[in-house]
Formats: sequence, structure tokens, C-alpha cells
Amino acid sequence: MAHNQIMESIILELRRGVIVLAVMAQLEQEQYGYSLIKHLSERGLEIDQGTLYPLLRRLESQGLLESAWRIDDPRPRRYYVLSSEGRKMLPKLKEEWNQMVTLMEKVLEKEKDQ
Repeated sequence: MAHNQIMESIILELRRGVIVLAVMAQLEQEQYGYSLIKHLSERGLEIDQGTLYPLLRRLESQGLLESAWRIDDPRPRRYYVLSSEGRKMLPKLKEEWNQMVTLMEKVLEKEKDQ
């Protein structure tokens, strides 16, 4: 496997977990798929439809999101929002994320010192 392919594969692995947390954090308030893609992109996190929609369906099937179709817009859209279970889990996930960041900063700082 070429060096660039290996690097891209590792970056993809790192992004997978980050995307779940980022999506959940954005869905404290109701949004539809395209608006979610746009909000994340404005914050520097690019995500394509082929990644987002399966993730939204998975999170909903896990009970972390709720969705509803709205037909009052020019065209029907499915809106997503955190469920009560998702609202309970999000602060715990954020705390876990902060602990991982702190840990990785220590690990990477140690590497730099050697």
C-alpha cells in the first residue's frame, strides 16, 4: 500500500469517531441533512451525504436521534434532533472526548520531549 493511501486510511479512521460527536452536538436543535452538512462545513468539518445519512439512520436506530418529515417547506425534508437518550449521552461523550484530547496531548508532548 502506498504511503499516501496508508495516511488517508488512518485519517479516515480518526475522523469516524469525531463525526459522530460533531453530528450529535449539532443536533441539540432540529436540523435537516443539508443544513447539518452546511453547519459542519462552516466549522471546518467536511462530511458528504454518503457518510451523513447512514450515520443519521444508525443513530436513530440506536435511539439517540428522532426524526420527522416536514412537508411545509417547498419540498419535504426529514428533520433530525437528539432524543431524550441522546441528550443524556451527549454531555458524557463530550467529557470522554475532552479526556481523550488531554490524554493525547500528554502522549504527543512526551513524544516531542524524547
